[in-house]
Amino acid sequence: FLKYMHLMKCKILSDTFPAINKYPFNLNIFHKTKILEFPGPVTFFVGENGTGKSTLLEAIAMRCDIHIWRVDERMRYEVNLFEQDFYKYLDIQWDQVPGAFFASEIFKDFAKLLDEWAVEDPGILKYFGGHSLMTQSHGQSLMSFFKSRFKIKGLYLLDEPETALSPQRQLELVRLLKDMTDDGHAQFIIATHSPLLMACPGARIYSFDHKPIRQVDYEKTRHFKTYKKFLNSWKEYFKKG
Repeated sequence: FLKYMHLMKCKILSDTFPAINKYPFNLNIFHKTKILEFPGPVTFFVGENGTGKSTLLEAIAMRCDIHIWRVDERMRYEVNLFEQDFYKYLDIQWDQVPGAFFASEIFKDFAKLLDEWAVEDPGILKYFGGHSLMTQSHGQSLMSFFKSRFKIKGLYLLDEPETALSPQRQLELVRLLKDMTDDGHAQFIIATHSPLLMACPGARIYSFDHKPIRQVDYEKTRHFKTYKKFLNSWKEYFKKG
């Protein structure tokens, strides 16, 4: 492990929440959880949809002044004025290093912008394997981006990076995470549903299926148990109706 993490601790200041009946302040898990520690270079946030993984990940990014690429806002039926304020109620202990936030739903917008910039400055593509990300498959473009970006010392927050990756590509990403942390310059916090990514050696896993958020062993995660049960008896799985 690194002797000194870029992000060491995150405290959730639930006593100061502005409104307990508005998302995300109405999520009980954030009232029950007081502090998360990040003693190693790779940490996973796991749990069912809607448990708060992505919400906390984005708030940490905003609290660390890491830019989040967003598409233009559309008209919404109901506007929640508190939705983007969660980061204000986090207290973090960290080393102020460069960082990046990744989410699969906003990556395509970044790839399009990169293509526009390359029209004026083709040399910018050398940082991404020398090819337009738009001409590669989604999975290929993601790996090209990861391989180039992770070379830079910093804190990386990834929201479900496995979405467009085949199992083989996911294992490639695990190897990349290990390589980028072995030399002591990168730290990753990753929200995921992938048991392949969770198998990253030495990673800490926080389960959002518990209140408060709890550290769990890899083989104790619901994801591992579900996949193991299915693979051990997949022929009988659908016969049960």
